[in-house]
Amino acid sequence: MTSPSIAAALSTITAAEIAANRAILEREGIASPTVQYSYVGLQEPDKRELLASGVADRRIRSMLVDMATNVSRDVVVSIAEDRVVSDRVLDHAVDGQVPVVVDEFIVVAEIKKNAEWQAAMVKRGLTDFDKLVINPLSAGVLSDAESGRRIQRCFTFVMDSPDDLGWAHPVDGVTVMFDVVTKEVLEVVDYVELPVPLESGNFHLESWRGPDRQGLKPIEITQPEGPSFTIDENGTLSWLGWNLQVGFDQREGLVFHNVTIDDKGVARPVIYRASIAEMMVPYGDPSPQRWFQNFFDCGEYLLGGYANSLELGCDCVGDITYLDAVVAGNDGAAKIIPQAICIHEEDAGILWKHFDNWNGSSESRRNRRLVVSFFVTVGNYDYGFYWYFGLDGTIEFEVKATGVVFTSAYPGEGYKFASELAPGLGAPYHQHLFSARLDMMVDGLDNAVDELEAVLVPRGPENPTGTGFTQTVTRLRTEQDAQRLASTETGRVWLVSNPGVKNRLGRDVGWVLYPEGRPTLLADAESDIYQRATFCTKHLWVTPYEPSELYPAGDFVNMHPGGAGLPAWTAANRSVDTTDIVLWHTFGLTHFPRVEDWPIMPVDTCGFVLKPHGFFGANPAMDIPASTSDHCAPGGAADHDHGGHGGHEHHGHGH
Repeated sequence: MTSPSIAAALSTITAAEIAANRAILEREGIASPTVQYSYVGLQEPDKRELLASGVADRRIRSMLVDMATNVSRDVVVSIAEDRVVSDRVLDHAVDGQVPVVVDEFIVVAEIKKNAEWQAAMVKRGLTDFDKLVINPLSAGVLSDAESGRRIQRCFTFVMDSPDDLGWAHPVDGVTVMFDVVTKEVLEVVDYVELPVPLESGNFHLESWRGPDRQGLKPIEITQPEGPSFTIDENGTLSWLGWNLQVGFDQREGLVFHNVTIDDKGVARPVIYRASIAEMMVPYGDPSPQRWFQNFFDCGEYLLGGYANSLELGCDCVGDITYLDAVVAGNDGAAKIIPQAICIHEEDAGILWKHFDNWNGSSESRRNRRLVVSFFVTVGNYDYGFYWYFGLDGTIEFEVKATGVVFTSAYPGEGYKFASELAPGLGAPYHQHLFSARLDMMVDGLDNAVDELEAVLVPRGPENPTGTGFTQTVTRLRTEQDAQRLASTETGRVWLVSNPGVKNRLGRDVGWVLYPEGRPTLLADAESDIYQRATFCTKHLWVTPYEPSELYPAGDFVNMHPGGAGLPAWTAANRSVDTTDIVLWHTFGLTHFPRVEDWPIMPVDTCGFVLKPHGFFGANPAMDIPASTSDHCAPGGAADHDHGGHGGHEHHGHGH
């Protein structure tokens, strides 16, 4: 288990630290009344120094923007030393801008005073401007005329009433470039006039949905003796051999440190730090209105700050432990998001089972998993981030994507870049691409990565029948070697091993990353978004650990020209063979919206799996006891008379 001092050094930022950070910045004249706090978070210490000494200074990093002057700063404060450690003013043309602040969503309402925008609306028969909503969107790459400015590119939607779902009524063909600092409309692009879709999509209103489906009977999940996990004041979570420290960051959301698993009484390290470091949603409609539409929900919008407060029975079911999230508001003061993190156990089906025809034995064990999750709403989409830890050592991550698809007017039958969801209502094709940052620590700091693939052995002396196949092992030795795509044809996976530690068979211990292997970024290599989101073009990147390398598209992706992050770091082609390494895994969804995705999208999922590979001496779940619930009937129960309802015998538990 992690020492208390290391856990304290890595624990989530507190409200008191956020308050102290603001006091120091105001005292030093860095934070004036017009300065907005875009991001406030813990600047983690160098892993190597922390593990060696066991202690570290608590430092807070702030990204600031003066909304009167557009001066942006990257500042680090030492709380213990009560001082500013570093203060850098950004060069926007090179560095990009700090993430979006809430005021930018509000100030764009000034667009309604602009005569050119008004004329575009009147031309479409939209004269009641009170029913029109301005939707600000991150600007992407700026033109020469916009360079250095802080821009939102804005669309317009109609809300017929305060309860109306505005996404049902896009005013397509009009984009407004708005400077949120000077509050100027720089340009109104009115390139095509399309009818505003009229059909409502008010799924949230009972009058719209109609009567509920009948016959749905309750499912109750109870744990009469409580959950099997404990959690302490530093967020260290212990569950059936797993130990991990749960943290939360305004940018990344859930962050885990020091993930270890018990092996015969020894806590063996697996991952030092795990998070979703970026997610990017590129849209595939190249029209003049929406060519720029690519959203970095971590780097531009700080998705952790948009975490939902979860509700028992609705968002989480069972014996739930909730944790609040502490983030900073744009005023630099602490903001508490109650019940932002949900921790619980859930049944996960069969763990292992066998009925032996030779000796007549029959054994089975049920699986369960520890679930740590949170949900965010970023604009129209809602995302659930679920981390699962299994009894057999499996670590799984799953995104649940739902909410409302981004809509457009549908130009007509055969349009190549969007689906029609309702009469005249379109939804542009798009992707949801995520980057998991996995700072591996498999039995220590010196790890290596091998690519494993299934291959057919050519017919010959070794394979005379032509039925032989094997697995190839290829060591990824440098950063350039380790930029890889998945291959479902060969079952390509990546084994993270520790060459310095052997299992009982004399082989390197390891863990395997199993990718889903779905499409990477669908954009031309010369396009703006390819340059800004190069991390999305490979399923795997491997880098040597460097404490400043945190985000795959760089620190400041908002209006960044591109090239930052992984492509810049890996240009040095550093060694990643038997050293302290970080895996960056890209995964996600490519979404061609269906009619069934409207008016609210049923959950779609994506993710990845990590499993031990030669890490243990045998199946690590052999010590799981047999289930004792009275719902586990003895053999032959299926033959009992169930009164015509085969398989639904009730055992008197009665909730």
